[in-house]
Amino acid sequence: MKWRTAIITVSDSGYEGWREDKSGPMIRKILEESGEYEIIREKIVPDDQDKLEEVLCVCADREKADLILTTGGTGFSQRDRTPEATMNVATRNAPGIAEAMRVLSLQVTPRAMLSRGASVIRNETLIVNLPGSPKAVKECLEFILSSLPHGLGILKGLDEECGGSA
Repeated sequence: MKWRTAIITVSDSGYEGWREDKSGPMIRKILEESGEYEIIREKIVPDDQDKLEEVLCVCADREKADLILTTGGTGFSQRDRTPEATMNVATRNAPGIAEAMRVLSLQVTPRAMLSRGASVIRNETLIVNLPGSPKAVKECLEFILSSLPHGLGILKGLDEECGGSA
């Protein structure tokens, strides 16, 4: 079984075609190399909270993604609204994933404390906000990747070994 995954890049300049998206393709490469994920959607959206909320809901509710990974929009800019959009569509919080990525990133740069990325659950979909830079995406995604199948299995009711607890 492969986990149905959507990759959403949040970037005004990427959406307008002014800058090449390198973070979304980095996510795809890492997931494909793991062999455990089926990419069902890749999309670039502008830094627009309402549009991002809509895409997250479509991916989770209609397209039945098991996992949605976003990249970008987690900083302090006025347009950076990815965590707010993510929290608005959440049915439950799952803060440990975002916290773990910040702890890892703090070992690389003190600026990691400025990341506002979130991790949540929407019904039966896990949504994780990754940073915007390809380097940070690689570091963070490779760090959390080994734990995601276990968490997704619990979320989907497929992981019997742990009795439903992490």
